[in-house]
Amino acid sequence: MNDFKRGMRDGIPIAMGYVPVSFTFGLMAVSVGMTWWQALLISVTNLTSAGQFAGLDIMAASGAYMEMALTEFIINLRYALMSLSLSQKLDSSMTLPQRFAVSYGITDEIFGVASSRKGEVGKWYLYGLISLPFIGWQAGTLFGALLGGVLPAMVSDVLGIAIYGMFLAIILPQTREDAACLKVILVAVAMSCCFRWIPAFRHVSSGFVIIICAVAASALGAWLYPVKEEEEG
Repeated sequence: MNDFKRGMRDGIPIAMGYVPVSFTFGLMAVSVGMTWWQALLISVTNLTSAGQFAGLDIMAASGAYMEMALTEFIINLRYALMSLSLSQKLDSSMTLPQRFAVSYGITDEIFGVASSRKGEVGKWYLYGLISLPFIGWQAGTLFGALLGGVLPAMVSDVLGIAIYGMFLAIILPQTREDAACLKVILVAVAMSCCFRWIPAFRHVSSGFVIIICAVAASALGAWLYPVKEEEEG
């Protein structure tokens, strides 16, 4: 129980940060014609901010299933890597079903907090760490969806750009420390602008634009700036 409470305490800042972002998702979901329960169902079954916003754009544009599958695969592939990394710190007593349950709640922020702890991480700490952010994400989505038709249009438009502020908050600290990361991001931005402003590329749907830009920029970064493997001492 102490581990569970400690996890909940560490999850409070994450939950507070999730509410405004998920609130924005709820607003955007109802703005494209979804009901409040459909928006909430997406948040309950996904728990991924970038994936949900990208998927929402594809659904609004009546994109293909394959486009949706590839987009979500590319965007959420990092969670598989995070789970593999975090599995090395898990308590050996955790069973396979418990590991599957924990993997559902692994997000960027939860992974960062859990992996920074010294020593092994137990199941009760992770349950506590995941619980409040999960509640915050669902509550923000529900309130955003319910208030989407009530708030003035100006307020909804302002809240609609909150997701971009979150993305900038994620990438800017990394670019200050790593010039290679900055160059890869600029390449992705330049490619995205090409798809937006060059007439020959405008017919490409938003989902495939995300896939092409992410894969191409990442591949170029891996080729130009390979990460050297650490030698075992």
